[in-house]
Amino acid sequence: MARTGRWLIGSVALAGAMFFAVQPGLAGEDLRQCSQETLRGQYMSAGAGTLFPPAFGVTDRATVTVAGYSLFNGDGTGADHFTFRVNGMDVNAPPVAATTYTLNPDCTGTLTVLPDGPHFNIYVAFDGSELTEISTDPGYAISGSERRVGRSR
Repeated sequence: MARTGRWLIGSVALAGAMFFAVQPGLAGEDLRQCSQETLRGQYMSAGAGTLFPPAFGVTDRATVTVAGYSLFNGDGTGADHFTFRVNGMDVNAPPVAATTYTLNPDCTGTLTVLPDGPHFNIYVAFDGSELTEISTDPGYAISGSERRVGRSR
């Protein structure tokens, strides 16, 4: 009986040691990566920033507010549906603009509003639930975040 008890205790101890040795490798964030498919669905957004000439045709420093949503198709393409106000006035920008994006394995990437910008650096949560962005074009001092509210089919 004592021999069986020691064998049982030894087996449990060995199994526990194996579990703890393997567990960090399974749970480590180093294993998580992003791809174009990480961004898929509808993402709501609102933000504010500053424009400097020549962005949006302003001739002096101006405030900009933005509200809308982005659709990401999971393949590097998408569309923005936004309203822009500059110094409190509607800019009359197209209500829908096609976008392209790249997403690196470390979940950093770029987004471009077609045809010619603006351009943004983006930083995406590993699960694709949220992203932050900052404009990279001269004259644009705009940053914001977007949160997924719906998945595309």
